[in-house]
Amino acid sequence: ETQAGKSALPWDHPLNLGPVGVTGSASANGLLMKTIFRMGVPVVGKNIFPSNIQGLPTWYEIRVTEDGYAGRSGAVNLMVAMNQETYQRDLDELSPGGFLLYDSTWPRPHFMNRDDVTVIGVPLSKMINATFEVARSRVLMKNIAYVGAIAALINLNMDVVHGMIRDMFASKPKLIDGNIEALSLGYDYARENIDCELPFKLETRDKTAGKVMIDGNTAAGLGC
Repeated sequence: ETQAGKSALPWDHPLNLGPVGVTGSASANGLLMKTIFRMGVPVVGKNIFPSNIQGLPTWYEIRVTEDGYAGRSGAVNLMVAMNQETYQRDLDELSPGGFLLYDSTWPRPHFMNRDDVTVIGVPLSKMINATFEVARSRVLMKNIAYVGAIAALINLNMDVVHGMIRDMFASKPKLIDGNIEALSLGYDYARENIDCELPFKLETRDKTAGKVMIDGNTAAGLGC
């Protein structure tokens, strides 16, 4: 569904994203991971307990490391908690010194029971509901908004993010503006309201030149 002292790359910081299953989270998480890849930084993503029934918990773990490690590290430095059914588990799995980002539209006082992590609240639902009228769009856009907040926190190249959105919705151009607007809501809020400074940031690299991003199932299909 992520420390001491600031660091740019090289760094090795897994991000764990915990949205509810089948609500557009796969597209949002893919957007985040592919943006990092297009910035020239090695990255790998994996669904954890992927659900096939809407509403069941799903996590998506992204590992970012300049050395190109592809396996899970066992650490979670930045957790995005989006599913109330798994909030306590999300908090428990966060590594000491890590950061937890959650939808602060509703208070979550139990998030404050660890003094070794930093809790970051972004009123995702409140911002999205005030901007988008269609219920389905609100669910989907909330996921894009948390990508925007993460982009601000870890210094994603926004030109690359916008390019990714245009590529993703090239066949549905009417969706481009709405997704960019949702992205900007999360990004602008984080830039203007979040005081804490994450000790890990992204910098553009050339470590992915000549490479493609592909999953095992797709590779097997192409091989056949």
